[in-house]
Amino acid sequence: MTEPIYSAEFSTGVSADAAADVDIDFRSLPKVSLHDHLDGGLRPATIIELAADVGHELPSTDPVALDQWFRESADSGSLVRYLETFEHTVAVMQTKEALFRVAKEFVEDLADDGVVYGEVRWAPEQHLSRGLTLDEAVEAVQAGLDAGVEAVAATGRPIQVGQLITAMRHADRGQEIAELALRHRDKGAVGFDIAGAEDGFPPSRFKDAFTYLAEHQFPVTIHAGEAAGVDSIVDALVSGRALRLGHGVRIAEDIQVDFAPAGDAGGEQQSPEAPGSGEGLAMVTLGRVAAWVRDRGIPLECSPSSNLQTGATAPFGEGIENHPFDLLYQTGFKVTINVDNRLMSGVTLSDEYELLVEVFDYDLDDLLEITLNAAEAAFLPLEEREALVEYITEGFQGRA
Repeated sequence: MTEPIYSAEFSTGVSADAAADVDIDFRSLPKVSLHDHLDGGLRPATIIELAADVGHELPSTDPVALDQWFRESADSGSLVRYLETFEHTVAVMQTKEALFRVAKEFVEDLADDGVVYGEVRWAPEQHLSRGLTLDEAVEAVQAGLDAGVEAVAATGRPIQVGQLITAMRHADRGQEIAELALRHRDKGAVGFDIAGAEDGFPPSRFKDAFTYLAEHQFPVTIHAGEAAGVDSIVDALVSGRALRLGHGVRIAEDIQVDFAPAGDAGGEQQSPEAPGSGEGLAMVTLGRVAAWVRDRGIPLECSPSSNLQTGATAPFGEGIENHPFDLLYQTGFKVTINVDNRLMSGVTLSDEYELLVEVFDYDLDDLLEITLNAAEAAFLPLEEREALVEYITEGFQGRA
């Protein structure tokens, strides 16, 4: 059952002068990164050096060419093809030294992009081929993160980073990885996730592990609503007890939009897949699942460029202008902006901010609201979230 819940002037097209009226130094804005994969954020030059150390063959040993290869391979519109690019990054992240370096550089790159709080997700079970134990892998990454934070602090900039310990959906190590996360909860691990192929590998496969985490009050975010639809989101919320949804953009499949173009009192019923163009009065009706997610403020970790690359937004049309981000934002969902995989998508968080300003004509107030959504969704104690919100608000006000 659904009911109409929202009526407003709803922008459904791209403003030609969107960027012209906004002068924002995006990199200087204090930002929060909630959905950022460690093995998707390596520097191309680092991959080449680490590959040489372990004898791994790459598509190219030129940093520029390798960077381009990753982007082109990821820009296929297929999540399966997108995930194949990780074969190379994971292959060079199999030693303590490599994990330390990648984690340290990861933090430094976040800070250079204006991120003041970040959660880095990765699957330790994928980094054991050269003899590391799960705990050794986590400790190596934490040492690198700590070193990165220290290096950033030495330049007078603040940043805080936590690990999201991740289990792979296609494997059967959910309970083991959940226990690993808990062992490191006071040593850098702030949450748990499952990643990999979403379609065909539902959260219910890990139901016992999620119950275990809930019994120990350890927070969970789950990739859902990216390669699979609303049923996957329901499973993440029920079986996984997810506090946040990784991507979650296909929750828009549970939303009906009825448009009344300007000057037309009759209106025309349209689906989110073809919202029309121009501006008009929009009546939005949420299905039960969409209403549940919105009304309870369950944050969505949206990654606009990645969502387009993996085909997550294909049900809504081609092009970034048909990404349901704005529909979700205007109807009150707790949307957040993320990069997913900086290397594969060839973007920074600042780039994603700028993209949404250009496409949806957002201003600084919009960006602040979305950034505060992320700060309030961080897997931090309440007092630390409140301090983060205050810091970000002051940072935005200083640029108004």
